[in-house]
Amino acid sequence: MSTALEAVVCCAPLAASTLTDEEAEATAELFKALGDPARVRLVNLLATNDGAVCMCDLIEPVGLAQPTVSHHMRKLVDAGLVEREQRGKWAFFSLKRDAVEKLAAVADLKGVCC
Repeated sequence: MSTALEAVVCCAPLAASTLTDEEAEATAELFKALGDPARVRLVNLLATNDGAVCMCDLIEPVGLAQPTVSHHMRKLVDAGLVEREQRGKWAFFSLKRDAVEKLAAVADLKGVCC
């Protein structure tokens, strides 16, 4: 199984003529991280804020308990989409722009269908 960094680096566009087993697995890992509606909402919250966001500011908007939000954030960090910074007792999260750009490129199917 690939690591988060390998998943981000090894992804190939879905519109590529062929995908290796490794590229398909790495791409699936990224999509798996976004396979939960709460994680999609958390990524949206991070994408629509300037700079890093405190964990305490992520709990209320998604309507989940702090341990559940922590679990989801850990999955996003492990997938390489989000980075975590510890500031005192608080964790701050931000999107890894290069990973998000890579994910956007992977999902780009313009001109392939219909």
